[in-house]
Amino acid sequence: MVNPFNKDLSRTPVSVLDLVPIVAGGTVSQSLQNTLELAKLVEQLGFHRYWLAEHHNMPGIASAATSIVISHVARGTSTIRVGSGGIMLPNHAPLVIAEQFGTLEALFPGRIDLGLGRAPGTDPLTAHALRRERRSDGHDFPEQLAELRSYFEPADTSAKKVRAFPGEGQNIPIWLLGSSGFSAQLAAQLGLPFAFASHFSPAYTLPALELYRRQFRPSDVLDKPYAMVAANVVAADTVEEAKHLATSMQQQFLNLIRGNPGQLPPPVKNMDELWSSYEKETLLQQFGEPIIGDQNTVKKKLEDFINETQADELMIHTQVYDHNARLRSYEIIAEIFQ
Repeated sequence: MVNPFNKDLSRTPVSVLDLVPIVAGGTVSQSLQNTLELAKLVEQLGFHRYWLAEHHNMPGIASAATSIVISHVARGTSTIRVGSGGIMLPNHAPLVIAEQFGTLEALFPGRIDLGLGRAPGTDPLTAHALRRERRSDGHDFPEQLAELRSYFEPADTSAKKVRAFPGEGQNIPIWLLGSSGFSAQLAAQLGLPFAFASHFSPAYTLPALELYRRQFRPSDVLDKPYAMVAANVVAADTVEEAKHLATSMQQQFLNLIRGNPGQLPPPVKNMDELWSSYEKETLLQQFGEPIIGDQNTVKKKLEDFINETQADELMIHTQVYDHNARLRSYEIIAEIFQ
């Protein structure tokens, strides 16, 4: 059930989800430099955290080695929290993730988040290449999560034969990420914070949040539910410019549903020349209506979105071809949340 009380934007933490887009004609090196520049900017603007997502076999995404990119961003910033949105745990041995994030926490104390998902973050063939003999489809995610969390616990050396160094005894916040009800329910049962991927699964947003809040059990991590919700947002100085910029993201989504992922393309004047009416409707159903516009338009839509979801925190995902326009979009969003 949605809380009827309105939320104040200025009191809602706002964060960034970055897939480190590789634009058409660009390079991975430039994408990683752009990510660092964006992270420095949003830190100055007062954004709360900066998360990077694990994807594989995606020509337009440069964050496959997520832990390394987190280190790159954390080293170039000083106060903003940096983490994964998320690490796809079934792709990895839990011990390896404990060691990687234990190392990150040792390098950047008190600034690292570990967001975890159970999807592969890729296609089935690539998932097999990642997982090899494990052949996990994510059904054992709760067991993997329990194993991972055990490596961070202070050791009872008489009983613990496998230990994570670094990792052991470190207090690294763990989030569960989801696009359906599975992780919402698990996060509720364990009393963990929950992040919902509304930017690509809008239809399940409210049911998943309701499930999380209704079934939440207080823990030594949280005494009440804490939900962060991600949204696709493109802001510009004019509505027309924002709509134009957003066509890059729309083309990227279109290529995904056509089974032809690629680099982030430049914007176009008219999407109707590229997609069929069926494809347009499919995109709308699968990815929802992104929040696009000038400052006033985006502010109103974000207010509606936060009041509908009652999100405790908002995470902004912006896919824009022009790097300076992407920076400007986050500047406008920061002004909205002041």
